[in-house]
Amino acid sequence: MYAIVRTGGKQYQVAPGDRVRVEKLAGDVGDTVELDDVLMVVDGEETKIGQPVLEGVKVIAQITEQGKAKKIVVFKKKRRKGYQVKKGHRQLFTALEVKDISA
Repeated sequence: MYAIVRTGGKQYQVAPGDRVRVEKLAGDVGDTVELDDVLMVVDGEETKIGQPVLEGVKVIAQITEQGKAKKIVVFKKKRRKGYQVKKGHRQLFTALEVKDISA
């Protein structure tokens, strides 16, 4: 059994027991999160597809980590103009462990 969920503007395929990194969600480590934007659920031969989301279906997950990803360096330069800008960015993320898909 697996589901396609939408969170943080992205879609993820998750199954019970999976660990996935998503965009930052509110909560502390150990908290339980319910993802309501379930787009599709596949259970063996049975497939349910939402238009756009399935009503009454939730993915229950537990927060295992709140952190920052590796640093990305953004460097801009215009030749012969003396223009250089160097910036760094670390995206915030939430690591989830999927506990259950309630269909």
